[in-house]
Amino acid sequence: MKSVSRRTLLGELTGLGIVIAGGPAWAEPPTLPREPASAPLGMTLTEEQRAAGAHFLARHQSVDIHCHPGRFFLEGVIDPSPRIAAYGKPFEERAIAAMNLGQLSAGLFAGVSDMALLEFSPDKGLYAIRDFAPGEAWADYQRQIDTLQGLVDRGTVLPGRTAADIDAAHRAQRTAAIFSVEGGDFIEDRLDRVHQAYADGVRAITIVHYHVNQIGDIQTAPAYHGGLTRIGAAIVREMNRTGILVDLAHAPDTVVRGALDVATRPMMISHSNLNRPDLSHPRLISRETARLVASAGGIIGSVPSGIGQSNFAEWIDAILRLVDTVGADHAAIGTDMDANYQPVFTDYCLWYLIPAALLARGMHEGEVAKLIGGNFLRLFRSALPS
Repeated sequence: MKSVSRRTLLGELTGLGIVIAGGPAWAEPPTLPREPASAPLGMTLTEEQRAAGAHFLARHQSVDIHCHPGRFFLEGVIDPSPRIAAYGKPFEERAIAAMNLGQLSAGLFAGVSDMALLEFSPDKGLYAIRDFAPGEAWADYQRQIDTLQGLVDRGTVLPGRTAADIDAAHRAQRTAAIFSVEGGDFIEDRLDRVHQAYADGVRAITIVHYHVNQIGDIQTAPAYHGGLTRIGAAIVREMNRTGILVDLAHAPDTVVRGALDVATRPMMISHSNLNRPDLSHPRLISRETARLVASAGGIIGSVPSGIGQSNFAEWIDAILRLVDTVGADHAAIGTDMDANYQPVFTDYCLWYLIPAALLARGMHEGEVAKLIGGNFLRLFRSALPS
């Protein structure tokens, strides 16, 4: 797919008469709905507030700290299971075009380590139906990394191996891909694979997912290990040494606390929200857990999932609760797009609505800048080897 610069797109939008005086024309995408059809905003934003969101993104780097654009992780799957086939064909080129149009500086493009093992049921959600065959996890990791590297090699997305890469992408008005993997299953008990992953460009690993692996227990299944395992602790330490961010999403409190005990660098929970008095769910986290991660210098990404949220405004409420709990220095955005559960935000072309809504709800520009990308970039710089 030929990349289109924002300069070219601006010219096309100008020809359509869609321009915001004094700034970029991204607050009104011409070929996409004003609001996601499947998830109405649930709030009113004026034209001035929408324009403020677009102008904000022109000034500040923004990062989605957990995403699966166009379900790229399905590329090259041979003999897919019925569940995988039901996802349909991947559409990463189209998703990345929307990221570029939406002024997203970078996304953590997350491969799915245990994808081949998972099944879904209404009562259990996603769960693993089997264990890996010998060599299967490593082979599938390599397939997904090859897909990601192919996107970079073709120029569909810019590389995102360093913070300087993200700055360059923002200045070029393009989106950078920071490689990540959801589930540390592929590492098995081989610490050398942590170093290989770093050499492959991986900069974050969600250490557990929906398959109980060698690293520790998961949020959505009964405890098996009793927390973080011995090899799990060694993997966390090795990730810290190598420069790969430890992502504690999907980890229960026992694993979070175990990782905090051995980690030497700040960590993150890339996509979750807080439990509320009126809502508890295995995929949500307690305020205490969020504060523990934040007190160690880490960040928590708020996710626009359908768990306790029915529209965009309720997601904004969740973001503000997170800020109230951990402070503006420790909150971020992790959409889980395009593999989220009943998402209330579905379109990267509307990325400007996030800063627009937060500013409209009373957050200061500097606070929103931290949340929309600055906090992650601080963590990213701190993780990379000096």
